Amino acid sequence: MTATAAESPRRRRRMIDVLKALGRPRVSLMLVLGLSSGLPFMLIGNTLGFWLADDGIALVAIGALSWVGLTYIFKFVWGAMVDRIPLPLVGRLGRRRSWMLVSQVVAGAGLIGMGLTDPKTQLGWLVACAIVAAVGAATQDTAMDAWRIETAADADELGLLTAAYSLGYRFALILTEAVILMVAKRLGWPITYVIYGAAMAVGIAAVLLAKEPAAADAAMEAKTHDAARHPALAVYDAVIGPFITFFRTHGWAMAALMLSTITFYHLCDYMRGPMSNPYYKALAIDKDTIGLTRLFIGTPWGFLGIAVGGFCSLRFGNMRTLIMGAVLQPIGIGAFALLGWHGGDYELIDAGPLSVSAFQAIMAFDSLAIGFSGVALVAYMSTLTSLGYTATQYALLTSALAWTGKTLKGFSGAIVESLQHGRSLLEAYALFYLLAAALGLPAIVLCIVLARAQPKRLSPSL
Repeated sequence: MTATAAESPRRRRRMIDVLKALGRPRVSLMLVLGLSSGLPFMLIGNTLGFWLADDGIALVAIGALSWVGLTYIFKFVWGAMVDRIPLPLVGRLGRRRSWMLVSQVVAGAGLIGMGLTDPKTQLGWLVACAIVAAVGAATQDTAMDAWRIETAADADELGLLTAAYSLGYRFALILTEAVILMVAKRLGWPITYVIYGAAMAVGIAAVLLAKEPAAADAAMEAKTHDAARHPALAVYDAVIGPFITFFRTHGWAMAALMLSTITFYHLCDYMRGPMSNPYYKALAIDKDTIGLTRLFIGTPWGFLGIAVGGFCSLRFGNMRTLIMGAVLQPIGIGAFALLGWHGGDYELIDAGPLSVSAFQAIMAFDSLAIGFSGVALVAYMSTLTSLGYTATQYALLTSALAWTGKTLKGFSGAIVESLQHGRSLLEAYALFYLLAAALGLPAIVLCIVLARAQPKRLSPSL
């Protein structure tokens, strides 16, 4: 019997053990925390673009306003704060929970403030409130990532918590990408934003029910005690220490390769983001149609992508799954160019009641690709942190993930308008989506190079 065959029963038993663990309270809490984490993301991003397009704001301004999301590239700063600074009043909840609670309140207040403004006459105030919401959201994500990694009992539970977080996050995207369009059509954007801002309360409830990870809390308390005696060294350890430890742990060349791969991994998805909803508006697709397609087609295919991505990470290892995700993303994004050339109601399969439009088919595949690649990347990054530096190091990784995409996507509106010279608006959008898809090619190359540089990671983890 080969070694691989001998390991198969053991792998199956461990997978069964993981499935049995679905009833653990912290897994359920992680699902709710994922929901809370995902709620602000689209409301300060792509969905905000739909609101602004409805109010007649120029594409250049819509693209530029996506720079509000630049707060996410400074997550290593929020990470240092979360790792080292105890909060007054709520500090008795523990370092992670207190920061999650405060950041959720800030994010919710920012979203409610956005709902109380009029973009046509108060665009500056809208941007200010969006920045407040973005700072709260980015800090919340940092604290939640640390809690997720530190509270896990072992590698299997970490994978389970990651899947639960991804499912909760995905459900939040359903609410903020699909359901919100139908709500806004009936109630208007301002009231809708107020309602969604108030919904951040579900995350607050989950934080109050959660428990602080004891081992990590003890490690941070030791560092806080040292900080009282050596303030200068404490600042160095909080800001510089996580970077030095990360590069020393993985080796300078390998760490640089890891960060480069992560940086380019979702670039194609980030780039197309601000233009997605204005594109659908230009295609004259009704809000209800978009919402229902996202809800009943995009959602199940997105969950399928998450499930398949989680299974592939478990069965084939993180690196193989990472490469597959890098390949799927640009294919899904490039397919949207077909809509610009054929129209939003273009029928891909015409079989009477079973007919499928190109919009529906493309949305399904794109949702699967993004769900799959998202789990693949989160699972990979979650293996790269050190206890005591979890928040800052994971924030470093997510900052690397976000900085290129969130910087470049601010030019997306200007790119579409420049491509429109001598072409129709829909033709310009089609070329833009092909350009965005091409930005996924460096990620594929880097993933392959990374896999070859660390061959052990290609082996299944179970």
